[in-house]
Amino acid sequence: MVKTLEGSHAIAEVVVNCEAEVLACYPITPSTHIAEKLQKFYADGKIPEYITVEQEFSAISALAGASAAGARTFTTTSSQGVALMHEVLYATAGMRLPIVMCVANRSLNSPLGIWCDHQDIMPERDSGWIILMCESNQEAVDTLPQAYKIAESLLLPVMVCIDGFYLTHAVEQIDIPQKEIIQKFLPKFKPEFKLDSENPVTLGIYSTPEFLQDFREDIAKDVDNSREPIKKTEEEFSKIIGRKYGNGLIENYKCDDAERVIIAMSSFCGNIKEAIDELREKGEKVGLLRIKSFRPFPYEDVRKIIEGKKHIGVFDRATTLGGYPPLYTDVLASVYDSKLAKKVSISSFIGGIGGKDVTVEDAKNIFKSLKNKKIKREFV
Repeated sequence: MVKTLEGSHAIAEVVVNCEAEVLACYPITPSTHIAEKLQKFYADGKIPEYITVEQEFSAISALAGASAAGARTFTTTSSQGVALMHEVLYATAGMRLPIVMCVANRSLNSPLGIWCDHQDIMPERDSGWIILMCESNQEAVDTLPQAYKIAESLLLPVMVCIDGFYLTHAVEQIDIPQKEIIQKFLPKFKPEFKLDSENPVTLGIYSTPEFLQDFREDIAKDVDNSREPIKKTEEEFSKIIGRKYGNGLIENYKCDDAERVIIAMSSFCGNIKEAIDELREKGEKVGLLRIKSFRPFPYEDVRKIIEGKKHIGVFDRATTLGGYPPLYTDVLASVYDSKLAKKVSISSFIGGIGGKDVTVEDAKNIFKSLKNKKIKREFV
């Protein structure tokens, strides 16, 4: 059903349609409107349980218990809220709890800023959560049902990330996947093992040194092996709703004959696409490789796209102080052990920090800069 509404409210509607059973949220800008709308749905009887908590550590901890008891769960947060969850994000992944969370990306202070960048989720890239980065609100509402299916089939938690304010507060027409459609795609969550007083088990137990590494190896392998299920889930849902976002891991936008390619994530990709369309009308061979799945990172897909290109520009909306930025590092890792490493120039661009606008002109300037094969690392 197509509705004209705010992105945050669209996210909340789809969470209801996914039949989430236990929710726990603490409001923080810019994800507050998602939490507010979900609490309204709870008051209206559309959500079985909504736990009001005093902060985000409590929210994710409450969901850990609910998910361990076999409930379908959801929370949303941003910025310092993600940071407060840090310890429990590792715990929930280690306990193999399929929690789904929407992160409305926002900067971390100091200085204090409430606007968008990707600094808040970068510390969590090693936590064991699958991290899916959406370009638009339509993609986000189409990704949430997939997130539940991926999470519950692989027993891995999933973050669906949207750019704060650029998407959360945008009012636009969005086609909301209806409950009847989602029910055909997403089966009821029935975990084989759960907390049950009639059949007691222990989850998240203490581990001695001879066993703990084995647990981390197991989850590392399962996150690595999640790439194909993510692709399969995207393919399956796209046939139901008639919309597709690449292969679930990446989106190839006019890269096939491109000489210069920008690699980026999330909403800035819309401006990059517009710049590409304008530059191609002038005969320039440029393209965009959009990363949808930041974890697991699609190393093989990226390597295939990069092959044969003259110059790659990687755009990060986050910094690594004293080191190379996170997306740039992963792209370098995609080619480091291949002959490509010596054939292609890969430059790093950092921008959009703390909500600084990155425009169509900025994308054009990056492509202009890529004409020079000299490797660059600069702020946009």
